Amino acid sequence: MTDEAKALNLGKKIRQIRLTRGLTLQELSSLTGLSKPSLSQIENDVTIPPIATLLKISRALGKHIAEFFQDETPVLERISLVRAEERKEIMSHMQIEARRIGYRYESLAYHLADKRMEPFVVEIEPRDENASIFYNHKGEEFLFVMEGELEFRGGDKIITLRPGDSLYFDSEIPHALRGLGGKKAKVLAVIYSPE
Repeated sequence: MTDEAKALNLGKKIRQIRLTRGLTLQELSSLTGLSKPSLSQIENDVTIPPIATLLKISRALGKHIAEFFQDETPVLERISLVRAEERKEIMSHMQIEARRIGYRYESLAYHLADKRMEPFVVEIEPRDENASIFYNHKGEEFLFVMEGELEFRGGDKIITLRPGDSLYFDSEIPHALRGLGGKKAKVLAVIYSPE
């Protein structure tokens, strides 16, 4: 795990919120549908979860996903400025984990606590189509391809996206993304969470 990822204390924050709410790992597992061992690995900073998993955990804990990326108590502002050098890169050098889930991401608006949209810059790895991992979560997603080619699989659709293309979809549909042409795709992803 990178020093930057460790500095986020993501697992520690999740554990602290869970314990404050008086929940056991088993109870959180039941609320999220995630296995107890997976949650334990997340809380012990053995693994960094994908965005969809973080959304499930944040909902179960009654928190906004942005709170996991904040260094301090969120400022109740209406404007959030995140300079390029301040972006929270989550999967920067965790190559094994990035390969497993197929992408790494950076939070772009972690200063605001009470928002419905969560923007990220995501690098999506190329992979075999049969190695695609499908995710789903409540809400909606918007993708804008900045670099490379991206394949979206969702429902009965397989869509290829190129730089400048965008896609908006109901994220409750199980969906998978993969880079094409042996190269990573760089995407602006905005996730809307209704809760």
